[in-house]
Amino acid sequence: MSLLEQVKEAGIVGAGGAGFPTHVKLASKAEYILLNGAECEPLLRVDQQLMALFPDEIIKGFEAAGRQVEAKKAILGIKGKHKDVIDLLEERIKALHVEDYVEIGLLPDIYPAGDEQVLVYELTGRVVPEVGIPIQVGCVVINSETALNIYYAMEGKAVTETYLTLAGDIPQRLTVKVPVGTPIIDVLKLSGIENFDDYTVIDGGPMMGPVMAGTDGYVTKKTKGFVILKKHHLLIQRKSASKEQSKRINRATCEQCRMCTDMCPRYLIGHDMQPHKMMRALGYKSDNLEEKGIAQLCCQCNLCELFACPIGLYPKAANNYFRDMLLEKGMRYKPTKDVFEARGPREMRKLPSKRLIARIGLRDFDKPAPMAECPLQVQEVHIATRQHVGAPAEAVVQVGDRVEVGQKIGQIPADSLGAAIHASISGTVTECGNGYIAIRRG
Repeated sequence: MSLLEQVKEAGIVGAGGAGFPTHVKLASKAEYILLNGAECEPLLRVDQQLMALFPDEIIKGFEAAGRQVEAKKAILGIKGKHKDVIDLLEERIKALHVEDYVEIGLLPDIYPAGDEQVLVYELTGRVVPEVGIPIQVGCVVINSETALNIYYAMEGKAVTETYLTLAGDIPQRLTVKVPVGTPIIDVLKLSGIENFDDYTVIDGGPMMGPVMAGTDGYVTKKTKGFVILKKHHLLIQRKSASKEQSKRINRATCEQCRMCTDMCPRYLIGHDMQPHKMMRALGYKSDNLEEKGIAQLCCQCNLCELFACPIGLYPKAANNYFRDMLLEKGMRYKPTKDVFEARGPREMRKLPSKRLIARIGLRDFDKPAPMAECPLQVQEVHIATRQHVGAPAEAVVQVGDRVEVGQKIGQIPADSLGAAIHASISGTVTECGNGYIAIRRG
């Protein structure tokens, strides 16, 4: 079985972000393969610890992926502040005799260093075109856990578990490995909190992760962490503003200072993303949607709302307002050029992570979340048939079937983009429908 078939069979998707199927990404041919080990979201601690705990496996999986796409060079991107991990990786690269192919690329400790297009620029100096993807400039990007999963796929192991961090205003900060489909509430209780009435949970990092309406739901392959904060925390209040609230405030208050644009990571790498123009457009009754197409260039990093705006407005919400309108009309932004260059002031406008953490009120919680053995003995999992970009997986089991860990329970529909799913515990299928396959242990 080829590596591509192994990766497809294992159901590997991007471990974080949108969850793009990795076998599709590795079907490309590229000049560079880049490993995204930036983990730029405040408080999350998965990638840095995986690289320390499994350096050989990650390097081997990364190298194999690079050979698959015929890359001339494999660059492992990691922030320069992780000196101990860097030393270990350099040692293992030499021990594995791949130093002529795999190298370390040092990243600054900025936000959002882990944005795929920012990462490409930092490691190669190339700018991905507007509404483009890295392969357009000869790059394929995967992250640390994806590289680890590729190694396991080479050993015949499917994706049945994921690593995630619990952080925030909690007694126990930790990083754990849990079965895909684990009830989120069971994971949250590992934080040392039993009653969440006074808390709100962010699904993912504090910048881009959405505020959860409750503690229901189940872990997916791309779950990377939960940030737990008191309901009155300013960050929770800011992220909980409704569309109508943010729209009303933006219309009434924006003074067109341009800070949202001048700090925008996509604007700084040369794209035409200009949030202040979307803020301005809210105040006018223009029917010309085409001139608002730049809203589709927003990468949703939230830097404009949570850091750049000096009076706490909602530029990202303005972008999203027009994005939704464009989507409704089936309109898509068309770049006016093919080659892009980073803007001159970029180097002076990079946002240090520590400064961001202080601004959003998380400095007291910016502490280690060490890897720990998960004490959970999950009795029932609900594995989503769609936890990736593309079509939902089609069930290949039915209620009453006995399944074992690693057994395929959902396949990619014919001629579709998607990913297979596998049993994360051994047991009996108790539900098969409504977007989930449920398995009860024993």
